[in-house]
Amino acid sequence: MNPISHLLPKLARYVLAAAIALALAPASLGQAEQPDSGPSTDFFVMLGSDFIRPGLATKANYNIGIGHTFGLLKKDPFGDEVTFGYTYENGGPGFWHSSFGSHTESFGVMKNFGLPATKRITGYTWVQLGITSMTGNAVVQNEFYDGESLGAIVHFNPRNSIWIQETFNKVITVPWYTTTSIGYTWSW
Repeated sequence: MNPISHLLPKLARYVLAAAIALALAPASLGQAEQPDSGPSTDFFVMLGSDFIRPGLATKANYNIGIGHTFGLLKKDPFGDEVTFGYTYENGGPGFWHSSFGSHTESFGVMKNFGLPATKRITGYTWVQLGITSMTGNAVVQNEFYDGESLGAIVHFNPRNSIWIQETFNKVITVPWYTTTSIGYTWSW
């Protein structure tokens, strides 16, 4: 076996730990300084389809997670919301489900921003890092995951919204692929 393949999971863990530390440190410090900055928590459920490259094969993609927005970080260029999510993606024949799949746990940083001339629709960018476990083979393979999203949120009221997003996904041992998703979010 290639000696580099043993280093990749360790490297992925260190990168993930560093990203989490960098994302959480400014948020926790800022929250202590200004407790009345208007934080909110979002619970999201997204359904979508992967478009695997090459060939644009479609596969089911289900995502559930939670995020916390820190109002005092609205001007932070990297993000104002820290997220944790779980994603299941079908990796085998068919669309909905097969014994081959990937299960991803990821931490992310989301940047919400307003769009000109509307308060009903806002935009966001979302960077996620995590570990993907690929199942269905004799051995479960754990690999580093990176996801980069661009999306829009349609706000029905302060508690309910719909998210629409496009995500560029990369797992070290898999060709890149995109995911188009739509989801419901409940905020409190």
